[in-house]
Amino acid sequence: MIVRQFLSWVRTAPAGERAEATRALARAWLLSDLGDEDRSAAEGALLMLLDDPSPLVRQAMAEVFARSEEAPAAIVQALATDQPSVATIILEHSPLLIDADLVDIVATGNSDTQCAIARRNGLPAPVCAAIAEVGSAAAALELIENAYAELASFSWDRIVERHGHLAAIREAMLVLDDLPAATRAALVDKLSETLAQFVVARNWLSADRAGRITVEARDRSTITIAARSRGQELRGLVQHLRVTSQLTAGLILRALLSGNLELFEIALSELADMPRARVSALLNDRGRASLQGLLRKAGIPDTTFDAFAIALEVCRENGFADTLSGAAILRRKMVERVLTHCATDRDAAEPLLILLRRFATESARDEAREFCDEVMAEDFVAGLEFGLIAA
Repeated sequence: MIVRQFLSWVRTAPAGERAEATRALARAWLLSDLGDEDRSAAEGALLMLLDDPSPLVRQAMAEVFARSEEAPAAIVQALATDQPSVATIILEHSPLLIDADLVDIVATGNSDTQCAIARRNGLPAPVCAAIAEVGSAAAALELIENAYAELASFSWDRIVERHGHLAAIREAMLVLDDLPAATRAALVDKLSETLAQFVVARNWLSADRAGRITVEARDRSTITIAARSRGQELRGLVQHLRVTSQLTAGLILRALLSGNLELFEIALSELADMPRARVSALLNDRGRASLQGLLRKAGIPDTTFDAFAIALEVCRENGFADTLSGAAILRRKMVERVLTHCATDRDAAEPLLILLRRFATESARDEAREFCDEVMAEDFVAGLEFGLIAA
C-alpha cells in the first residue's frame, strides 16, 4: 500500500522531492526489515525510477547503494552505465562490479567515468591495464596517484608512451619510490625529447647540438637510475636500454668510469648473450685477450678496447663504487688516466677522444661541486658548535 501511494505521488512531485523520497525508499530497502512482498514492491519501484527524467533521482539512489554489497545488482548495473554525474559514485565504490564490467566501461566511457574507476581501492591489474591502454590523461594521473592500484610494469610503460610528454604525469611518476627502473628511464627519455624539441623550436639551439646535449643528459640520468637499482630490476633496465638502442659503448664506458661494475657486467652479459657469471669470470682474468674477446662478442667497437682495458685496471686499483652517489658520478682520476692513455695512442678514434674530453670536464665539475658541498657542510657544523659553546 505504501509503495502504491509512493508511485502515485512520485508522478507529479518536483524533482528535488522525488530525489529525497527515492533516497528514503532505497535506504528502507537496504536497511529496514521488510517482508518479502514489501521488499519486492520497493525494488520494483526503484527499478522504475531508473527511468526518471531527473538525474537527481538516480544520483540519490546511487549514493545509497554505492558502497553496499547487498544492493540490488540490476540497479547497480544500470546506474553504472548512466550519465557520468550518476555513474561515477557507483564506479568508484561499488563492490558489485566485476573486472569485466570495469574494463568494458573504461573502453566505452568518457574521462569522468575512467577517472572514477581509476580511484577505486584495490584496483586489479587487468583494469589498470585497460586504463593505461585507452584511458585519458586525467584517468592515468588518477591511476598513478592511487596507492592501491596494481599496475604491472607494462602498464607503467604504456602510460609513459601515451602521456609521458605531460608535465603532470611525469611529476606524479618520478616522485614514486617503487617506480620500475626501466619505466623511470623511459620517462626521463620522454622528458629529454620534449625539452629538445622545445629548445629547437625556439631556435635556442641547433638540432644537432640539442640532440647531443639530450643524449649526454639522458646517459647521465640512466647511470643515476642504475645506481639505485639492483638484481632483476637492473636487468630489466638494461633490457629496456637495449631495445631502445641506448645501450651504447659510450653509456657502458660511462658506467665503468663511474665505478658501477654491476651495470657494466649486466650490460655486457645482455649484449654478448652470455651468463653474468661467465662475463664476471672473463673480466677477472687479468689478460686483455679475454676482455677484448668479450667486448668484440658484445659488439663494442675495436677502437674503444684500450679505453675499457685502462678503465677496468683503474677500477681494480681504486675499488668500485660503494655508495649510490659514487656509482652515478664519473671518477675524475679514472677519466683523466684513460684520456691520457688514449690521447697518446695514434690508433685512438677521434669520437672516443671527444667523448673522454667531455667526461673529463663533467667529472671535474662534479668533483668541484662535491668539494663546495663539503666546505659548506663543515662551515654549517662549525657554526652550530660555536653557537652551542656561546650559549
